[in-house]
Amino acid sequence: MNPYKRVGPLTLVILVCCSLAACTSPTSYDVILRGGTIYDGSGDKPYVGDVAIDDDMIAAIGNIGKATAPIELDVKGRAVAPGFVNMMSWANESLIEDGRSQSDIRQGITLEVMGEGESMGPLNDSMKKEMLELQADISYDIEWTTLAEYLEYLERRGISPNVASFIGAATPRWYVIGHEDRPPTQDELEQMRALVRQAMEDGALGVASSLIYPPGSFANTDELIALSEVAAEYDGIYISHMRDEGANMLEAVEELLTIAREANIRAEIYHFKSSGQSNWPLFDEAVAMVERARADGLQITADVYTYPAGATGLNAAIPPWVQEGGFDASVKRMKDPALRERIAGEMLQESNEWENMYMGAGTPENILLIGFKSDELKPLTGKTLADVAKMRGTDPRYTAMDLIIEDGSRVGTVYFTQSEDVVRKATALPWVSFNTDEASMAPEGVFLKSSAHPRAYGSFARVLGKYVRDEQLIPMEEAIRKLAALPSLNLKIDRRGQLKAGFFADVVVFDPETIQDHATFVKPHQYTTGMLHVFVNGEQVLKDGEHTGATPGRVVRGPGWTGN
Repeated sequence: MNPYKRVGPLTLVILVCCSLAACTSPTSYDVILRGGTIYDGSGDKPYVGDVAIDDDMIAAIGNIGKATAPIELDVKGRAVAPGFVNMMSWANESLIEDGRSQSDIRQGITLEVMGEGESMGPLNDSMKKEMLELQADISYDIEWTTLAEYLEYLERRGISPNVASFIGAATPRWYVIGHEDRPPTQDELEQMRALVRQAMEDGALGVASSLIYPPGSFANTDELIALSEVAAEYDGIYISHMRDEGANMLEAVEELLTIAREANIRAEIYHFKSSGQSNWPLFDEAVAMVERARADGLQITADVYTYPAGATGLNAAIPPWVQEGGFDASVKRMKDPALRERIAGEMLQESNEWENMYMGAGTPENILLIGFKSDELKPLTGKTLADVAKMRGTDPRYTAMDLIIEDGSRVGTVYFTQSEDVVRKATALPWVSFNTDEASMAPEGVFLKSSAHPRAYGSFARVLGKYVRDEQLIPMEEAIRKLAALPSLNLKIDRRGQLKAGFFADVVVFDPETIQDHATFVKPHQYTTGMLHVFVNGEQVLKDGEHTGATPGRVVRGPGWTGN
C-alpha cells in the first residue's frame, strides 16, 4: 500500500473515530450494580445483568462490560428492582419529625403518596389553628398554605424518599364550609372546585376521599363527581376510602364506579377489603363488580395493606353525627348525659348510614388502643378496649367515649375486623398495588411514645417474604410489577416505577431468601430485614441494610402540573 495515497474525507473520519475509540477509556458511571437478578417492573421474567447509574438517572442496564464507577456493588444472587410506591402513606407528619423515613426505606419504599381524605393543603387560618391544637407527639409550625408549598417544605428540610400527594376531598370542603353537615351552595362548590384546580396545576395526583370520617363523610356523590371532574381535566385520578367497607360495601363500590363514569376519571379503591366477619363474603362480588367495570372500559384499580386488621381512630366507633362541627363539638355531645345514652345505643346498631367499627370488630377484645396524646393515658397503650373497660369498671362504649374526651384526640386504634383469606385474594389481583396506611417511623425518639400498626414496618416486606417466597401466592416478577410499575402507571408519574435507561434511579436491592417483616401487633417497632441497598434519585440511602443519612427525596408531581 502506498502510504502517500490520498485518503478520502469519509475514510479519514472513520480512521479518526477508530483511533479515538482505541484511546478512549471504558465508560464511567457514578454507580454500577453488577450481576444482580433484574426485575425491571414489567412483569417479565428476571434476567442477570448490571445496572449503571449516572447522576439521578439509570444510564444503562444489561451487560455493561468494562465500564467503571466510584461505587461498584457486587449484587450477585440479589434481586434488583425499581423502588416501591406506597400508595397510601401517612408520613405527612413523621417526615417533618424525621426525614429519613426509616421504616419505609428499609422496606424499599422510595415514593410516599399522601392525602387520603384530608391533605396538608390548601389551608386557611382557622384550619391551621385547629391542626395546631390537634398535634400530639409530633409538634411543628405550619409554614405553608398550599399543598405544593407543604411538599416543597419537606424537600427543603431534607427527606430520604420522594413525596407526592392527592388533594383530600374533605380539605376544600373544610376550607369553604367548615365542619357543617350540609351540601355546599353552588357558589361554595365553585370555590371548592377552584381549590382543586389550583392543586392539580400545582402537581396534585388527583382527588382523594375518605367517606367514613367527618367532614369528608358529609359529601354526597354529586359533590364528589364535581370535584373529580376538575381532576379529570388534568388527567388526575379519583381515589377513595369508600363510604362503607362493611354491610354496605357493594353500594359503596357502586358509588365509586358512578363517580368514575360521571366524571370520566380513573378511580382506585383504598385498602380494598370487606370489614366485619359477616361481610367477608361480600368481597368476591365487589371484585366481580370492579372486573365488570374494567371490561366495560373503566380504569379501576385498588391497593391493599397486607394485614387482617386496620387502624384508625377510636372515634370511628362513634356515629358521624356526633362529630359534626369538629372535635370540640363532638366532645360536648359525648359529655351530654342524654346524647351519651343515644350514642351508646347507636354503637350497638348496624346501620345503613355509617360503618360502625364497634360492631365490625365483633367484641371490644378486638379493639386495640395504640396511640394516646395524653401522658397520663399512654400507659394504656397496647391494651384492648375490653381491658381498659374492665380496669375502670365501665361499659366499653362509655369507656371509648371517656378515652376520647380525656385524651383530647381521636385515640389511635387497631380494629381486628378482616380476614386473612380476603387479604390473600386481594394481594393476588393483577390490578392491586400496595400501601402501608401508616406513618414512616423509627424505633427511637418520639415514635416510641405510641404504639403502631405493624404495617408501618412490614406491609411491603410481607409481600416479598410471606406471599411470594413462603406461600408462593404470586411470582416475584408480578410482585415487583405491583409494588412499583403498576402504581406509577396508574398515577401517570413521569419516568419512575421501572428499571429503564432514562428513568430516575430509584432502585432497590434485596435478598429474596431473607427479606422478612418482624413487626407484630404486640411489638410493632421492629425493622424489616433483607433489604440491602436503596437508591433514591441516584443517591444511596440504604447501604448494607443501614441508613446512610442521605436525604435526596424530591417532590413528584402529577400529569396536570403546569410549573417548570
